[in-house]
Amino acid sequence: MHICIMTGARPNFMKVAPIMRAIDNARNHGRNITYQLVYAGTDDDPTLEESLFSDLDIHKPDVFLGVSCENLNELTGQVMSTFERYLQEHKTDAVIVVDDLASTMAAAIVTKKQNITLAHLVAGTRSFDITMPKEINRLVIDGLSDLLFTAGMGSQSTATREGSQEKVYMVGNILMDTLRYNHNRFLPPTLPQPCDEQYIVFTLNRKALIADEENLRRMLQAIADNANGMTVYAPLRGKAKEVVERNMPASGNIRVIPPQSYLQFGWLTSHAKGIITDSGNVAEEATFNGVPCITLNSYTEHIETVKVGTNVLVGEDAEVLAEYVGKMARGEWKAAGIPDRWDGRTAERIVQILSERA
Repeated sequence: MHICIMTGARPNFMKVAPIMRAIDNARNHGRNITYQLVYAGTDDDPTLEESLFSDLDIHKPDVFLGVSCENLNELTGQVMSTFERYLQEHKTDAVIVVDDLASTMAAAIVTKKQNITLAHLVAGTRSFDITMPKEINRLVIDGLSDLLFTAGMGSQSTATREGSQEKVYMVGNILMDTLRYNHNRFLPPTLPQPCDEQYIVFTLNRKALIADEENLRRMLQAIADNANGMTVYAPLRGKAKEVVERNMPASGNIRVIPPQSYLQFGWLTSHAKGIITDSGNVAEEATFNGVPCITLNSYTEHIETVKVGTNVLVGEDAEVLAEYVGKMARGEWKAAGIPDRWDGRTAERIVQILSERA
């Protein structure tokens, strides 16, 4: 059996690394299974720094499709064209696609047109906001997939409700496989000054938050005013870095630092007093590490981080944010636990199912 693992952006590699290791392990134990790692982008993509692959202990993609453009519709068309060519030139029994990117949807469409088994990793996630491009991507990918690998009960229920129960598998959260594997490999970040004993980590990526500078300025002020004097480290790049630096409070306790490698960022967040983020992945990792987390959104695709874990949703409301930053700084946080099947064996389950079903 030959599997294509299709990736479209940097965060995908954190989720496919355990599957690559699980396939290697299965092959070493005599199972007839191989794979190629394919990336939609170019081999000089600046987001794929050299350290990413060594940090994750995986090799670079075997194939780069070479697609690079900002317009999502144009990107979708280019990925469809180049990925179709790839599948025609490489005998493939199953394709694994990850998350909800435009490139993921493009690869899913081509896979089904080629009559190849399609598996969706992190299936069943929904915002229930059809105005979001990613929500459309999710609906299309899940609708086409032969195998839906879900991370928790919320996404499991959604996937089962929308499709055939026979193709839905709650395998657990693949990010936890990566965290467990790398936890003892984390490295302290390289900073101009040593980390304070207690600090908060702030990350920002959502375009809507970055675009509304007036509200972002209020939110940054709320963070600075209620952090109880703690330093707030903000590893940022690109537009997010520019906007935050332009709207920084005068107090000086928010410090923008360079983007960190995977192992350094893992160390920084796992040792933090708390985390403020708009990233679902970061919130999931915070729950695993038992670190209080505030998410700057009104919903999360992984509701178990709120119901069971350390995550709290505050939307984009600076006053609510101020309240919860104060609680975080004072150590007044809710009791939390680890959701079901966050046990580091998700990749093993996936490879077993693929061997039986594909």
